[in-house]
Amino acid sequence: MDLEERVAALERRLAELERKDHAAPRLGDGDFWALEGLKEQLAGLGEDAADGGVLYTGSVRLPTGEEYGWQYGALTGSLIGGDWADAAEPFAALGHPVRLRLLREILGGLRTTAELAALDEVGTTGQIYHHLRQLTGAGWLQAAGRGRYEVPPARVVPLLVVLTAART
Repeated sequence: MDLEERVAALERRLAELERKDHAAPRLGDGDFWALEGLKEQLAGLGEDAADGGVLYTGSVRLPTGEEYGWQYGALTGSLIGGDWADAAEPFAALGHPVRLRLLREILGGLRTTAELAALDEVGTTGQIYHHLRQLTGAGWLQAAGRGRYEVPPARVVPLLVVLTAART
């Protein structure tokens, strides 16, 4: 195989890998098994669900071995008609790269302020405390005592959902 053929083959493989990276994972019998289940649930609700709804769900095992499962659904009407300003603080708290890094490290097992302060490029101890307060105030973290922090169990999957949505 000459160089031109090898480059063309590599380009085809790269294009295929890039397509797979952005495709939804196949976790069930069909590509839209969760969507089909949601539609069935909405059909059972009648007129209240005529405008549809959204669902997010997840089953997660963290690097620490902790496992979480979560699902939540909402009707479109309540989402569109609700006060979106309520979401500003949780979104704002996620809007800083250091805060996102702290959340990732906490999910990965670094839980104490001292462990987090030892990380490169997260700022001074005072700055770290500021970021931890922002995340705690917005509900993305909770104090677990003695300078330890954790993502509340009910927020692990939603946090990963928001991260996933930001990447699509």
